Amino acid sequence: MDVDGGPKPVLVPEAPPPVLIGNSGDVGWEYGKYCDPTNKSKIKCNFCGHISTGGIFRFKQHVANMDNSVIGCNKATPEAIADCKNHFQCTEETKSKKRQHEQDLRDDVHITSATSHGTAIEDVCVGSSSSEPNKLGPMDRYVHPIDGKSSKEEALRQLSMNKALFKERVHEASQYVARWVYTHAIPFNALDNDEFRKMCEAIGKFGPGYEPPSQYELREKLLSEEYARTKSLLDDHEKQKMKLGCTIMTDAWTDMKRRSIMNLCMHCSGRTLFIRSEETSNVSHTAEVIFELLDKAIEELGPAHVMQVCTDNASNNMGAKKLLLEMRPKIFWSSCATHTINLMLQGIGNIKRFKTIVDQEKNVTIFIYVHHKTLAHMRKCTKRRDIIRLGVTRFASNFLILQSMVEKRVALRAMVVDRAWEEMPIVKSKKVKDTTATLMDANFWKGVTICIKVFEPLVILLRLADGDVKPSMAWLYGEMLKAKIKIKEAFGNQEKMYKETISIVEKKLKGRLDTPLHKTAYLLNPHYTYANTDIFEDTDMTVAFMQCAEQYFGDDYASLAHVNHTKRRNRLTTDRLNNMVYVQFNTRMMSKKQRLMDKKKADSLLSSDASEAQGWLFEGGDDHALAVFRDEEDGDQGVHPATGIPYDVLGEAMGTQDQLQLRRSARVNMRDLEEEEFISDKEDVLEEDDIEYEGDDEY
Repeated sequence: MDVDGGPKPVLVPEAPPPVLIGNSGDVGWEYGKYCDPTNKSKIKCNFCGHISTGGIFRFKQHVANMDNSVIGCNKATPEAIADCKNHFQCTEETKSKKRQHEQDLRDDVHITSATSHGTAIEDVCVGSSSSEPNKLGPMDRYVHPIDGKSSKEEALRQLSMNKALFKERVHEASQYVARWVYTHAIPFNALDNDEFRKMCEAIGKFGPGYEPPSQYELREKLLSEEYARTKSLLDDHEKQKMKLGCTIMTDAWTDMKRRSIMNLCMHCSGRTLFIRSEETSNVSHTAEVIFELLDKAIEELGPAHVMQVCTDNASNNMGAKKLLLEMRPKIFWSSCATHTINLMLQGIGNIKRFKTIVDQEKNVTIFIYVHHKTLAHMRKCTKRRDIIRLGVTRFASNFLILQSMVEKRVALRAMVVDRAWEEMPIVKSKKVKDTTATLMDANFWKGVTICIKVFEPLVILLRLADGDVKPSMAWLYGEMLKAKIKIKEAFGNQEKMYKETISIVEKKLKGRLDTPLHKTAYLLNPHYTYANTDIFEDTDMTVAFMQCAEQYFGDDYASLAHVNHTKRRNRLTTDRLNNMVYVQFNTRMMSKKQRLMDKKKADSLLSSDASEAQGWLFEGGDDHALAVFRDEEDGDQGVHPATGIPYDVLGEAMGTQDQLQLRRSARVNMRDLEEEEFISDKEDVLEEDDIEYEGDDEY
């Protein structure tokens, strides 16, 4: 402590040394580095010291000794050679699959030719005497017909002109596509799919003079034909339903026109299909109404083939559950596992010790993302990686962002002690000081680590329930038991520490994910019973199994007649909407299933929509959410890369504890005593900016 009581000097370390490896994560950076950070083309070999001048690709050829045009490395280890060769092989396989996929898309497009019906139609085509339009394929960008009478020099000159002409034609055609996208605000990702490529191929095969369909054709004839085509693609699913049974799922929502719509879906054999949507704007969502919609769907699919109904935990759904069990006692009713787990995460997140940590991190991200300079400085320190990861729900976003900040902790702490941070004009504001103190506080990072340890078991369970990799019913109860054990371990198995958290989990679990059906699925899963044969001796498991068997194989119940409501408002519009949703939903689900088969599915919790992460971007952002619902030991051993000084020491020298300590001003105390209206001084309003995000997986 200083004798004069003055503040301690703040240690401002020098800037870290330049990074001499690339940000791509390429395997080549394990065996080489830049000679000069400003010259990205020269890479020095760690084995022999050779300098490659063609970038990382030619450097890997040097290490792998696989190209005569590049000098090979005579000191490379067998592991390094194998790594580089495997990388080249995987890259070539990926390109080959992509080329084959593009060719399959082209072959899948069939357009009737002009002479297919026996009547030749004269088409005038520039540069060709053929009666059909010119068709360009992948090879046309490399080869082109050349007059055989021309000399070698003329042929080469003509070939160069053809390449330039092809490139120019592609650019001109792309300009028209871009103009349509920009004028009508078409999302860019709408062009990144196979259907768009097939559309372009079909128009190209048709040739000049193609007339696009009218609005009437899109609404009526073409929509009906696409509905029939989509339905025919799901015929194999009908066979699976007849063989294995199915589950009916419901989802109520409100569209942009404030129409209340109930979606009915069917899940069978690891795939979810859309059945239809019902507009329910003219009725209250009572238990009787929901039961009638479900009962009608059961009749359509066949009562003998419906094994289960799955809904969320709303009170009206619980009322419909009682009615269904009375009318159709053989059908099981289950609560939505995803909804239940989100409720657990919400309840735990509202506990004071966790909410405080999450709120502190939100204040950090809001301050960084609301200013252009702080955002640019953060991305520079994190190598252009964002700290915000978008999740499918608000609670998934919370976990993903906490995890992201821990991964970038060293970069974030280096950011706030960098000279550029201190030189910002807003450095004197309280929010800057709070952000700096938060990121330098060791206790804060300990709290973040505890949050991740507690949230992670439930997030793993959420991935299981929300993903389509495998049916989750047989795993939910067993994985929930494991999650409870891991949560207790996160608190050091101290009951007074984990009691509140576990009580929330058990409260949400009771009657939802611990039903006789869940316990029976757990009992019949050999993954658990082979590991622990004592499960067969558990009385609760035996009773649950007997209850399920009695419910399903009990006496048959007579079918009851039900009243079908035929009153509809704007029935044509409702039917058209139903067909459009049927086509869109089932097409996306089939594409999702294909991605799973191709092993291209990303994390099921990640999203491209920022709606569920608004609370991390501006104050009060959680109110805009659409859904209303590394692991280290104690201590912080991180050090600043330039000085080697532990961040705990830097934080203490900067007075982080004093900055974060809660204070009550004299004005607040006076307001409490006199109970008068109090108007605080206006703070500077931070402007909200539209920011484009760059995900971690892009680098």
